[in-house]
Amino acid sequence: MGEFILANTSIIIRVELNHEKLTFGDVAAAISKSGGDITSIDVIRPGKDFSIRDITVEVADSLENTLVDALKKLDGIKVVNVSDRTFLVHLGGKITIQPTLPIKNRDDLSRVYTPGVAKVCMAIHENPEKAYSLTIKRNTVAVITDGTAVLGLGDIGAYAAAPVMEGKAMLFKQLANVDAFPICLDTQDTEEIIRTIKAISPIFGGINLEDISSPRCFEIETRLAQELDMPVFHDDQHGTAVVVIAGILNALKVVDKRIEDIRVVVNGIGAAGVSICKMLLSAGVQRLVPVDREGAIVRGGTYDQPMWQWLADQPQVEEHAGCLTDVLHGADVFIGVSRGNILKGVDIQTMAADPIVFAMANPQPEITPEEAIPHSRVYATGRSDYPNQINNVLVFPGLFRGALDCRARSINEPMKLAAARAIASVVTSAELNELYIIPSIFNDKVVDEVRKAVIQTAILTGVARRIPPEFR
Repeated sequence: MGEFILANTSIIIRVELNHEKLTFGDVAAAISKSGGDITSIDVIRPGKDFSIRDITVEVADSLENTLVDALKKLDGIKVVNVSDRTFLVHLGGKITIQPTLPIKNRDDLSRVYTPGVAKVCMAIHENPEKAYSLTIKRNTVAVITDGTAVLGLGDIGAYAAAPVMEGKAMLFKQLANVDAFPICLDTQDTEEIIRTIKAISPIFGGINLEDISSPRCFEIETRLAQELDMPVFHDDQHGTAVVVIAGILNALKVVDKRIEDIRVVVNGIGAAGVSICKMLLSAGVQRLVPVDREGAIVRGGTYDQPMWQWLADQPQVEEHAGCLTDVLHGADVFIGVSRGNILKGVDIQTMAADPIVFAMANPQPEITPEEAIPHSRVYATGRSDYPNQINNVLVFPGLFRGALDCRARSINEPMKLAAARAIASVVTSAELNELYIIPSIFNDKVVDEVRKAVIQTAILTGVARRIPPEFR
């Protein structure tokens, strides 16, 4: 779930070779033995006795240091420098701010700045709604984190979270032409975060919360949604849930089952797990088993965690206790947003016929494809190197494009469910199969379909402040 997980990286190794002691063939053999694949070689400085070359190598992330150490141990080679091409992409940041028109003379200056700008300011002062038409508010989203739950890295802090937020801003712009700006807050105090976001909200048309740890994320999003008159969306919760539901809807078509008839086990009841459970219930699931480390959350139980208690109060939640492997017996669907390698193939064999397995822990899924695929009908993960990747990128660009275009006051549950159905609809009946239940993030139909579904539902549910011309 979430962003891309890159299994391999590309590095450029600059080496100085002593030709009396070894040949380039020796170097190539060492790279291959260490798991690397040479993709290009550039001679920087030729010579009879010595030469300097740049070797570009594809290698698994986990083997990069092993490969470089193996080269350093060769007699006759000096490793001058190692450049990771991923790092090179991030040098100086990945986004910039550009004006919409040039300022070439005093007349231009007087219109965009003083004195001409004063009458625009007063127009907004007299009618704050004009900020949507006269400032960047109409098309700008804040991508906000406190750095406490970044991808699979955990609490790495505000500074280290910035590259992820920049990347998200790039995706907003490229996929949906939404201007997004990364904001990394150097505080973990819930009240301070809420107060800060409210204070900076006038310039933005929407708030995308990202990588904030559970359970703090629940209160932060709930409070902001109540206290701000604009869309607030915690992507780790709802983005994941929307794509999961989209995938489940199409997986059920593959196995020819109805959502009202299935039994679903969700493992990992944190930010994403709670939202997935809520959306499953909204979509029509009648038999749900939420499971966390302490075992199944049961109907009628008492729990300190408010979201767990909410689940325990739902009539669709089963009342039978047990650990994950116990409650998995007879389940039609397993959804994991927990930790890797907690299930085996024998566990999947205890599920109902044609089991659907969404193992989305990163970087290691709850059950590997080698273990799961022989026993499951449909298998999905959060990784980009396996089929059926459950990726939030399918959701947030189109969802915010739609919310901004209709100036939605909020993003409600019907809008999220509509987005899920829109994503599922992009996969045609001719394309749908066990290995293709979810569209690619580069499918240009996704953003448009999600946008339309979100706007239509916002209008129907009364949260749209503007009706775009094509919907009148």
